[in-house]
Amino acid sequence: MPPSQNALPPPRKPPHHRTGHNGGRQWRTWTCVWLCATLTFATILPPLATAQNIYNLPELGDASQQILSPAQERKLGESIVRELRAAGAYMNDPEVNDYLDSLGHKLVAAGNDTRQDFEFFAVPDPSINAFALPGGYIGVNTGLILLTQSESELASVLAHEITHVTQRHLTRMASGQKDALLLTLAALAVAVAASQSNSSSSGQVIGAAVASAQALAIQSQINYTREHEYEADRIGFQRLRAAGFDATASAVFMTRLLRSSRFADGNAPSYLRTHPITTERIAEAQARAEGVSYRQVVDSIDFHLVRALLQSYLGTPREAVAFFEEALRERKFNNESAMHYGLAASLLRAKDYDRAKKEIAGLDKELQHPMLDAMAGHIMMESGDLDGAIARFGKAVERYPNKKQLIYDYPEALIRAGQNQKAVDFLERQIARFPNEGPLYQKAASAYAKLKRPFKEHAYQGEYYAWLGSPQAAIEQFDLALKNEKDATFQEKSALESRKREMQAELREHNKTLGRN
Repeated sequence: MPPSQNALPPPRKPPHHRTGHNGGRQWRTWTCVWLCATLTFATILPPLATAQNIYNLPELGDASQQILSPAQERKLGESIVRELRAAGAYMNDPEVNDYLDSLGHKLVAAGNDTRQDFEFFAVPDPSINAFALPGGYIGVNTGLILLTQSESELASVLAHEITHVTQRHLTRMASGQKDALLLTLAALAVAVAASQSNSSSSGQVIGAAVASAQALAIQSQINYTREHEYEADRIGFQRLRAAGFDATASAVFMTRLLRSSRFADGNAPSYLRTHPITTERIAEAQARAEGVSYRQVVDSIDFHLVRALLQSYLGTPREAVAFFEEALRERKFNNESAMHYGLAASLLRAKDYDRAKKEIAGLDKELQHPMLDAMAGHIMMESGDLDGAIARFGKAVERYPNKKQLIYDYPEALIRAGQNQKAVDFLERQIARFPNEGPLYQKAASAYAKLKRPFKEHAYQGEYYAWLGSPQAAIEQFDLALKNEKDATFQEKSALESRKREMQAELREHNKTLGRN
């Protein structure tokens, strides 16, 4: 039995070597919606006391004004991320997100000033921006990742955003602003709902809601005050140094951004509008770096491979191939292996499988890396060599058991090969390890559908929609599962009924909030 026709479709994806699907045309429209929503959420929160930090800087908050607990802040951040997923503004690329998460947590650990959980993720948008959400969620636009010329530059941006979270900047700036901004939230909720409809007027509704929000103006005036930006610069610099990155990176990156804005014809990078860069800030960053003895910092291969992967998504497949061919021919690169990897990814998009296999064969002689295994497996899978793909993915999963891309890819190859029982056995183990990985539930639903086990199919499809941020669609799927309970145990049925009640409570609270606002 197929998933409910009323359920939400999967979110749009960027041009991707794993999908062969070009979803990039919608990025710009969605950016307006999620950016306004993000900035608005960031400014409606009541002030919180600043967490103690190792750098002994003066605290800007007042503990007596604390209203939201860290747990409530985290819950709010989770709700925003679900909205981003539902809007297609969350880049569901495990390799890119795993890299950002690894780099970000290295910086968090180096500061040793917080026990808060963090999650770092990419946003499929070519504009230059990064942002911090309540609860430790930090998003980075793909355009910013591609603009950075070294891993230390990217780390300097993350260090800055981490500080906005640890110093509670996002939650301490909304005093006296809640009433007006809650009305903005209601307008943005209408925009998100309209964007998911097929109504001919939905575009006008989105435009009206976004225009009414004026979130960018609020951001420039309230959300990031000059004092907070300087504080984030100072603590971010200490964090960057403690993590072993180039101390000059922040000043170099800010200088490049400021110079590029002079030629932007009035369309300055979003990062400059949300994080105003002045010559004074750059001068202070340079002065801090001058007090540190210089040492060369080598970029990780992961940094180069991720940037090459993102570059392979840009333009048409043939344009992507031409970019890497020219870079290799003219020797315009920082890492040659990454350029060959990017060429292989572009050739896969162009469905030139023979050439892609040759590029991978050359890389196999000089590099062992999970991203290379994933790419090789996809080339085999898309070219019809399912046995080869299963073998490559299987060995890679054993070698790198925590790499999410491989955990997604291996069962996909098994399902395509008709080995559905083997796929669900693997997926059940991985879901137990990673219960918050929504796409795993979607793959499990697909495999159970082929095994004609509707209870499991719809139960897992419902979990996917819950992860995606659509409680209504999740409830519909749970209802379908409970109508097909013959293949379910008593414990499974009881657990699903309990889960349905949780989703119903969440939906009621969501609707209640919208009605109140």
